[in-house]
Parts: sequence; structure tokens; C-alpha cells
Amino acid sequence: MWSSYLYVAQRLTAFVLAPLVLVHLALIVFAVQDGLSAAEILGRTRGSLGWGCFYGIFVVAAAIHAAIGMRSVAAEFLRWRGWGLEASATCFGLSLIVLGARAVAAVVL
Repeated sequence: MWSSYLYVAQRLTAFVLAPLVLVHLALIVFAVQDGLSAAEILGRTRGSLGWGCFYGIFVVAAAIHAAIGMRSVAAEFLRWRGWGLEASATCFGLSLIVLGARAVAAVVL
């Protein structure tokens, strides 16, 4: 039963991530073509609630998606089962959220 919820959660996060990744890649192409420097990019994102929300959602969706994926890989290839697997996957996902939130804060705040 639990694996059914994880399956759905991973598919939902993929659904959220798809347009976010496309926008992110388009922004990279735009920035490179216009020759923007890192300082200019940070100047444009500094204090922007919109970019903070955009990348905040990106970070949470990516962290959940990656944690579920790594849990599945560890269970399948390492034959890892039980509370250790669940705790490790949870810690991995939380670590990604914390690191991603710090990166978003550094770019936006």
C-alpha cells in the first residue's frame, strides 16, 4: 500500500517538474545568449518573490522525486529493506530540501 502512494507521489512530482525544468532551461539559454554575468543575473533575481516561489517549488518537487527514486534504486539493487531504507530515503530528501532552500535564499534574498 505504501509503495502505491510513493508511486503516485513520484509521478505527481514529475508532472510538476516537467514545466519547471523547461522554464529553467529556457532561462539559461536566454541568459547565455544575452551574455549576462552571474552578478547581473543575481541583480535581477534579488528580492523577487516570484523567482523565490518558482525555485522553492522546484526544490521541493525535485527533492521528493529524487528521494523516492533513490529509495527505489536502493531497494531493488541493494536489496535494502526495513526502517533503515525508509530513514535513509527520508534523510536524503530532507537534506536536498535544506540545501536547495539555502541555494534559493542565496539567490533571492
